[in-house]
Amino acid sequence: MRFFIASLAVLVTLLGGVSAHFSLQYPIPRGVFDAKNEVTFCDGYPDAASNRSDFPLNGGVVSFHTGHPSWTFGVILSTAQNPTSFDNFSQVVQYFQYPDAGNFCFNVNLSSSANATTLGLRDGVNATLQFVFNGGDGNLYQCADVVLRANASTPSNVTCANTTETSHGSSSAAPSGTSPAGSSNGAASYTLNANEKLVAGLTSLMVVVGAMITLF
Repeated sequence: MRFFIASLAVLVTLLGGVSAHFSLQYPIPRGVFDAKNEVTFCDGYPDAASNRSDFPLNGGVVSFHTGHPSWTFGVILSTAQNPTSFDNFSQVVQYFQYPDAGNFCFNVNLSSSANATTLGLRDGVNATLQFVFNGGDGNLYQCADVVLRANASTPSNVTCANTTETSHGSSSAAPSGTSPAGSSNGAASYTLNANEKLVAGLTSLMVVVGAMITLF
């Protein structure tokens, strides 16, 4: 019984690492989500994607899923054709904090950011958006390579589940992961992947096992 309990404790710890990340849903990530490399520049994908997707200069939407119960999030941007260093990026969405896990989305108006003129953000410009997430255990990074468009619209299948989404402004401050810029986000539609279904199922199993253990 002791070995069984110890094994379950180890399993829960490992599975916690699976769910406690963040997964970018939109804009389209540079590569397939790789949890183990999310602590590195652009989630371990050093080269810009050749098939960039259009992203609106105004009214763009960012959506992601996270298992962290509290987190800080911000967006930095580079107009270099193939940025390879954080030095190539400038902040376009000020870091903000939110105390909940789940599915989130918010509006981003790049053309009104403080660095829009300096970065030369205009129709047709290639850009890389790097999303910086911190759930309390260090920064995590994912990137999306886009073409900025004045008349682009968010795809119809990328929607928020409610109307509480907030437009977040920008900041020229260096990334710190601590400066809040808002806290009202809407939930984006999201389908659990295989790992998350496994975590959910085993979590439920652990609740049952825990109840059984108390009987011994």
